[in-house]
Amino acid sequence: MPYEIRYSNEAVEQLKKLRVFDRTAILDQVGQILTVDPTVVSKSRIKRLREPAPTQYRLRVGEFRVFYDVEEEAVLIIQVLSKQHSIEYLGGSP
Repeated sequence: MPYEIRYSNEAVEQLKKLRVFDRTAILDQVGQILTVDPTVVSKSRIKRLREPAPTQYRLRVGEFRVFYDVEEEAVLIIQVLSKQHSIEYLGGSP
């Protein structure tokens, strides 16, 4: 059974600010990967984040990172950030 994808208001605003090409690539990967099995960790795409991370998982799409949580049968997209901004989001130095 496919997972339902939900977007936070902040994620929607972040997606709107991206180039059409980047936004399409991100939405395509979200639809292909996160609707099927968002908790399967892989070396190159999905990473489970350790506490005290702000979200449970991170999906890498090119130079962008999609931060999300999984709740029963839904995936909540929290943030869509560039690689540089994602480091800051996770508490690293800029």
